[in-house]
Amino acid sequence: MPKRRDQIAMTDAELRDFIESQKTIQVATINKDGTPHLVPLWFAVVDGDIVLETFTKSQKVVNLERDPRMTVLLEAGDVYEELRGATIYAEAELVKDVDRVHDLHMAVLTRNTDIPVETLDKVSRGMAPKKTAIVVKVKRCFSWDHRKLGGVY
Repeated sequence: MPKRRDQIAMTDAELRDFIESQKTIQVATINKDGTPHLVPLWFAVVDGDIVLETFTKSQKVVNLERDPRMTVLLEAGDVYEELRGATIYAEAELVKDVDRVHDLHMAVLTRNTDIPVETLDKVSRGMAPKKTAIVVKVKRCFSWDHRKLGGVY
């Protein structure tokens, strides 16, 4: 009999589709005292990588400069038999080049807002010097999709 974990794991294609269907990701970094710093962020997927953007002075960037390890969580479902999600253990690649930050910032903004691209471009160019983009480099991942259980627990 297969393990329950194997029964509910998403395939690579299912995981890609699930990630693309989500808007917000929970991002955990490690504070100086070892406690987790957990925040929700919008994201985009660029060249197969999850990308985030935030202000360079934010606690998450300060934490990632000290220790690039991070965990991200995506989840969906309101009742047990519909729960789906993925936990991704990763290392952050911090991007500070202003032009690249602008490109990644635009990817996040255009994915998550309906604001005209021309307006977003102007806003992003003004903000990019104060921002850092974070490329989530996956080390390991586990996923679950309780819908695969067919109501049997």
